[in-house]
Amino acid sequence: VQLVESGGAEVQTGGSLRLSCALSGFHFDNWNIAWFRQAPGKEREAVSCVARSGNDEHYGNSVKGRFLTSADSAENTVFLQMTNLKPDDTAVYYCAASPSQCVVVMATERSIFHWGRGTQVTVSS
Repeated sequence: VQLVESGGAEVQTGGSLRLSCALSGFHFDNWNIAWFRQAPGKEREAVSCVARSGNDEHYGNSVKGRFLTSADSAENTVFLQMTNLKPDDTAVYYCAASPSQCVVVMATERSIFHWGRGTQVTVSS
């Protein structure tokens, strides 16, 4: 089981990025997939979660209306489209898989079974 993030980069305030999370060893149809982030000196926080059904999405309050998840079933890849980026979005972004409902995943990372290694996003002012 492996999750590999990519797409992190340095962008200016107001810019956009799309992060990718390539899954291997399992398919996202069977797991709830979440994005977390950890900024320097801060605790890791949940950014988004999409249910295995694809019919339920959750977003953290700080990213609602700016971030959007999507997926490519054939590529077994989940994406995080980030727009109107702010310096506060600077963090290492992690992809994660959980069997728990998204409402639980967004509340605690204890439900996460598998983690990616992360990709750095830097937003400059």
